[in-house]
Amino acid sequence: MMRLDKFLKVSRLIKRRTLAKEVCDQGRVLINGRTAKAGSAVAVGDQITIRFGHKQVTVRVDSLAESPRKQEAGSMYTLLEEKVLEDSEEAGTPL
Repeated sequence: MMRLDKFLKVSRLIKRRTLAKEVCDQGRVLINGRTAKAGSAVAVGDQITIRFGHKQVTVRVDSLAESPRKQEAGSMYTLLEEKVLEDSEEAGTPL
């Protein structure tokens, strides 16, 4: 198990841990369809959905590593879906 904000940082889905925490606190991150806080536990097999501006990305957690090399970070997850959100979806209720 690993904290969500740490996973987002070490996997390089989000560049900084403080930014990952902010995104989580704004309710823009889901784990397996449920809104997740920065301290939520992430396990192998979980699906994480992140909303960045006009884009929504869904990934599956494949491995957990405390401090992977830059080249290994991409292998920590599999990209399942990436879609551009319409303005109406963006303005709607948070994820």
